[in-house]
Amino acid sequence: MKILADVLSATILFAVPLLLVALGGMFSERSGVINIALEGIMIIGALAGCLTLQWLDPAVQNGMNGQLATLVALLAAGAAGVLFSLLLAFASINLRADQTIGGTALNTFAPAFAIVLTWAVQGQGQTTIMVPSWTKITQATLGIEAQDTFWQNFLFKSLYISTFVTILLFAAAVILLYRTKFGLRLMACGEHPQAADSVGINVYRMRYAGVMISGFLGGVGGLSFVFAVGGYQSNVAGYGFLALAVMIFGNWKPWSILGASLFFSLFKVIGNYASSIPFLPKFEGVEGTSTYLWPMIPYIVTMILLILTSKKSRAPKAEGIPYDKGQR
Repeated sequence: MKILADVLSATILFAVPLLLVALGGMFSERSGVINIALEGIMIIGALAGCLTLQWLDPAVQNGMNGQLATLVALLAAGAAGVLFSLLLAFASINLRADQTIGGTALNTFAPAFAIVLTWAVQGQGQTTIMVPSWTKITQATLGIEAQDTFWQNFLFKSLYISTFVTILLFAAAVILLYRTKFGLRLMACGEHPQAADSVGINVYRMRYAGVMISGFLGGVGGLSFVFAVGGYQSNVAGYGFLALAVMIFGNWKPWSILGASLFFSLFKVIGNYASSIPFLPKFEGVEGTSTYLWPMIPYIVTMILLILTSKKSRAPKAEGIPYDKGQR
């Protein structure tokens, strides 16, 4: 039962950044801008969040609430993601540049910039930033007696405030997209911007809003990923691209993206815990055993599912097409 609790707890932990970043990509593409730069946004958000945690560490040691400090770091990560995403927005909306190339350029720039900044702060060659222990929510944090039970192992094995923030952001995303004028206008700009413009909707402003929301969620997702892996190392292991796959598999719909995030996260965790799960094959006859085989599973599953579901995917009609007010 302990291994089951560990697997379920880790599944939620790794699903949180996937869900956040995929939702961010959804908002951007619903507005009509393809956001390939999610990987870079995660890197910049994670860096800003981790530096904020380092900056607040002395304050926490002197009595500041650790969860409040973690929340500030999440906001800093989101703000950094917004600022970085503005580069994509300006290039795609104002300059009408190719959105895929712009996103790829930002993905190339982000890790290099992160390494330079990390070296400047910590010293040359020091690219790893560890997450302070006070960021994690434990039984002691809540004043609960620690017990070796299924529910305590499930709840407190990998519990961070980012999980609760994600629940609130997911609920806000669903309401914002389907229950507000803003959300309906945003989707209109991604489907038929000329028609939206004809009824007085500012397409440029809505697309900027979509990309900025994407940047905020991507930045928060970047720091959430650091919580999941335990430290920052100037990359997010392709999680931004996996989030794109989750978004496509979820057909640009929040609830479907939630299910896809949990599904892909489960396979990633199985890959990590394969050696501890007794009923899984160990591939003992294969050189290198399962050390390298099982971690491949989530990416193999991603490719297979995208192949099987690509025909049913329906992207926003105007995504990736620069808007020109002179065209009708």
